[in-house]
This record gives sequence, structure tokens and C-alpha cells, in this order.
Amino acid sequence: MVSSQSTGQHHDIAVRMIDQRSWVTDVAVSPDGDRVAFVVATIDLEANTTERRIWLDDVPVTEGDHDDHPAWSPDGRFLAFRAKRSSEKTDATMHVLPVDAPGESRTVCTMPDGLGDIAWSPDGTMLAFTSRTQHERYTKEDASWQAPRKVERLFSRLNGENWIFDRPRHVYVVPADGTGRPRNLTPGEFQHSGVSWLPDSDAIVTSAQRHETWDIDLAVDLYVVPVSGDGEIRCLTAHDGSYSHPSVSPDGKLVAFLGHGDLLTFPQNAAVGVAPLDATTKESDIIWASAGLDRTFMPLSGTRAPVWRDDISVLAAAEDRGETHLFHVFVDGSQVPEPLTDGPIVVSGFDAAAGTIATVRSTVDRPDELFLGGVQQTHVTARWSDDLLPWEKFEVPTTDGSDVIDAWIMRPADFDETNTYPVLLNVHGGPFAQYGEGFFDEAQFQAAAGFVVVLSNPRGGSGRSTEWGQAILGPKHPVKPGSGWGGLDADDVLAVIDHTLERFTFCDRDRVGMLGGSYGGYMATWLAANHDGRFRAFCSERAVNNLVSEEWSSDIATAFRTEHGPLHIDDPELYASHSPIRQVREIDRPMLLIHSEEDWRCPINQAEELWVALKLLGKEVDFYRFPGENHELSRSGSPVHRVQRAEIILDWFTEKLA
Repeated sequence: MVSSQSTGQHHDIAVRMIDQRSWVTDVAVSPDGDRVAFVVATIDLEANTTERRIWLDDVPVTEGDHDDHPAWSPDGRFLAFRAKRSSEKTDATMHVLPVDAPGESRTVCTMPDGLGDIAWSPDGTMLAFTSRTQHERYTKEDASWQAPRKVERLFSRLNGENWIFDRPRHVYVVPADGTGRPRNLTPGEFQHSGVSWLPDSDAIVTSAQRHETWDIDLAVDLYVVPVSGDGEIRCLTAHDGSYSHPSVSPDGKLVAFLGHGDLLTFPQNAAVGVAPLDATTKESDIIWASAGLDRTFMPLSGTRAPVWRDDISVLAAAEDRGETHLFHVFVDGSQVPEPLTDGPIVVSGFDAAAGTIATVRSTVDRPDELFLGGVQQTHVTARWSDDLLPWEKFEVPTTDGSDVIDAWIMRPADFDETNTYPVLLNVHGGPFAQYGEGFFDEAQFQAAAGFVVVLSNPRGGSGRSTEWGQAILGPKHPVKPGSGWGGLDADDVLAVIDHTLERFTFCDRDRVGMLGGSYGGYMATWLAANHDGRFRAFCSERAVNNLVSEEWSSDIATAFRTEHGPLHIDDPELYASHSPIRQVREIDRPMLLIHSEEDWRCPINQAEELWVALKLLGKEVDFYRFPGENHELSRSGSPVHRVQRAEIILDWFTEKLA
């Protein structure tokens, strides 16, 4: 048995799992393949920030606190990178650092609202990037002086970004030598993402939603944008799919990208597509080069544009049953994508040039490190991660006998096979996401506090076939009707905990808690009313509790029809019948609610509605609201808030499962 731990002990665990954690990200291979630039990120709890510095090979080469996204010049003599070195706190700056000779970095431009993708022109004279272009109202800091917003489109506000329709993301170019000002190539209302140059440096390929009905039909297209500013912006695709992350071939004849051609249905396994650059392309003309592997090529661990190895193949990453691997994909689709990595790992980043392939990989007990080929190059996590725990993967038959569910179990620190321990069952968000073989700090701090940690990938998640992901589409979905949320997915979650308690005798079946965030929070609230005595306590975090109000209050309002089927205004009963709030009277266990006050994906009214109902019914409930945080609190919130959140969860479950 495990005795209750004090708040102080749980605070120490949370601090240990967060403060001074380092990892590698943003890898970039030099054009000759001889050198690798990358970013080392480190959490500084005392400063309540995450510092980022650029390293070259094995030493840091920048000294800023927020330096990232290194990009090599075509001749390999310079590195461009993003930073925040302006006197204005909100400004973003771009710099160019010489790497072949001594010299200081030069500031190329300063932008008032962030810097996105950075890419050198092939001739080395220009840098393309994305940045938000603010309406003049933002020049007035006092909101009482700002003009009112006239909102005319859906998706005008996004989680973590706030209002975007009056500060759209545009494509810019700027001279690389710092002698000129940035020039906006795509002025207007439309949003853009990604920049990939044509070989002659005359144009850029980007993804955007520039057609009139984009916020209704949800199509995302590829566009060719002339750099001169004189020519017409040309749409490459036909508003019939979702196409993003463009990457132009070395010969300039093709563009590889990620996406799919079904706008009515989500989730979809995103594929690697290839289209010609010399004509307008219909979905039927696209070669889906990765079609031989029914997995998503937009992994949760990190998605980037395909990287061309030569004129006939690209590199791209895909999820596979809890793992994420790098694949070699032939652009004509003639062969099944070939994995270039193997084993229980998660690839979160990659780059390649001149035959050198660099990857960023994590394992369960090691955050992201840099690898060249199969050889680890960095050890930035070593001083921090010696006490991290492994976990064991196992399979659970589905209740209907049609398949197996992938699951993992982590034994608590100082594990003794003769003891029994309280159990925490985690359910991931999405639902189109996966747990797996990468570092997951929440599992680590739960196990460090003395809990058995159980995770699984039920139907509706990613990392499996398209059919697996679409199994829980709404029962009235026009393309692929399924069980709806709270159907086969709930069956799978319960099958996992039943199997776990039967198989692993060190699990105390009388002390089982369940927690999840976002869709996982939905599942926590749903099972709180439908658990048949399996659980003693539930934590529902940043949850969807009312599918009806979620469909009009979320930043992606109206998009849920691609999962549930009909519009909520046409069939509100469908949405209501799959909403946990309808079953609130059946909740008979303590509940912990955690929500961020600036969460626009699952707005805080979702938690407020549940809290008010539970209070009125005299149920046992605790509610914590985090100011200044959005839907990503547990992943990218302030370090102080992340420690506080972890401590709340550990304290609460220790008390309820005592």
C-alpha cells in the first residue's frame, strides 16, 4: 500500500519533472550535409519561461533567450533564425549569423506580430517568411480606444492566437543582407502557411484559404505567389481538399505536400501528395504517394513539410501504433513507403541534405535528442532524466472481438511486486491522437508520486488505419457513420481498465482514478456517469461537456460537423444525446475540473456548465481556473502554472484514492 504524500512532496515531484528540462528541436542540415544546426530548449522555472538557443554541431552559437528555427543559406555560409531581441516585448526579429568565418549576427527585420516559416531563396539574396499583419486598431494599446471588430467569417479567432481575421498571416520577403524592408506578397484578408521557393527564386509556393467560401467548405489550397508582386497569385488546386506543408522539388516541376481530399470527414489519415506545378490540379490528378501505408503523415509529435531526397523521393514522418517513424516515400506512389527508423521511438523532427539524415527522437524515458543516421549526437537530457521510468506495452482485445487496443502500463517509483498500488487511467485528447513510445511528463510525475499509470489508444485515435480513426464518427455521418463519441471508444477504454486490473495483480481495483484533457476530458465526464463502479474519482480537464454549445462557442465552431455528421442547428438532439452534461445526475464520484480561462478550443463555459450543475445537485466537485492560459496549458503553459497543475492533480488523487 502507498501512504498519502504531503503537498510538499508532490510539489517537489512536479518541480523535478519540469524545471531545467532540456530537449532538442528545430533540426536543420547544412546543404553539403556536413553540419547540423538545432535548437536546445530548457525550462527555467525561476524565470517562468522556456529558453531556446541555437547550437551548431555540439556547441551553442547564439546567446538569446528565444532563438529558434535555424535555416541554412544555399551556400552554407549563413544561418538565419528567429528571435525576440527588440526593445518592444511583442516584436519578433530575424537575424543572419555567419558560420564560415568570425562575425556578429545581423538583424534582417523586426516584425510586430511574430515570425513563422523561414526559407532562403535559392539564389541566396532573399528570405521568405510568414508573419501576421495587424489592423491599425492594434496601434492603440487601450482597448477602449480601439474600433469595433466586424466579424464576417467563421474561424476568426483561434486558440493560442486570439483574434486572427484582423491580423492575417501573410507571406513576406526581405533582402538577406539586411539592406531593405520586408515586403508583403499576399496582402488582404486571407491566411497563409508555409513557404517553399521555386528554383529560379521568382516565386513561392504556400498553402492558404483564398477562395470566397473557405470558412464553409473548409478547403485549403496550394498557391504560387510571384515574388515581383506584379504577377497573379495562382491557385494550384481546385478547392476540393485540404492541402498544406508544400515542398517544391529540386527541378521545380513538382510540389509535395500533406493532406487529403475528403472535406466532409474528419479524422483522415493525412497522406503525402504530389502535384505538378505547371497546371491547375484537381484532386483526381494528385498522386497520393504514401497510399501504400494507411497511417497519418501529420504526426502529433511534430509535422513538417516533406523533404526531397532527390527528384523521385521525399522523406516524411508518420505515426504507427504508438511509434512515429521517418519514411522514404517514392513520389510516383509505386512502392509502399519504407521506414528509415525503427524500434519504440517517436520521431518529432527531421531534415536531410547531401545524403545526411538527421532526426530528433524521444523514448519513454528520454526526451528529444539529435540523431544522425542511427547514432545519438546530443545528450542534453542526460543530467535531468536519470530517474525517468520505462513502461510496458500490452494489447487488449476489443469487447466486440474485432481487433486489439494498444495499451501501456508504467509501474510506480520504488515498485514492489508484493504491494498493491492506486491506478490512474489516462485518456488522450483529440480524439484523433495517440499515446506511445515518446516522453510523456504526466505519466512520469504520476508514477513518481506512487501511482500505476495506464494509457491506451482506443478507437477514434490516430496511429492506426483510417477505419480505426473513423470508427466513432456520428451515427448519421454522411460518409462513414459510426458509433459516435461515447460509443466504441468508451467500450475500448473500459476494456483496457478491466483487462489491466485482471492481468496486473499489483493494481488495486478499489483505488482506480481516471483523467483526461480535451476529448480525454469529455471521456472523463462521460465515464463519470457510465463507469459501473470501476472508478473512484475523475479529473476532467479542458473538456467538452456539451457538444451543442461546443459547436457554436469553439474557435473551430462548425467544424465538428465533419465528425458528428449533421449541422447542430439541423439535429441538435444528436449532439445533445452524445453530451456528458445530459447525464450529470448519474455522476456519483468526486470530480476535479481544470480549465484555462483563455481556452478558445474548448471554452471555459464547458467547465462552468458542468460545475454549476454538479453544485446544484450537491455532488462532490473541485474547480480550478488558470488565468492567462489557453488549451495548451499542460504542454506549453507557463512553467509555474504547469507545476501548480501537476501538484493539484497529484494532491487530489492521493486524497481521493487513499
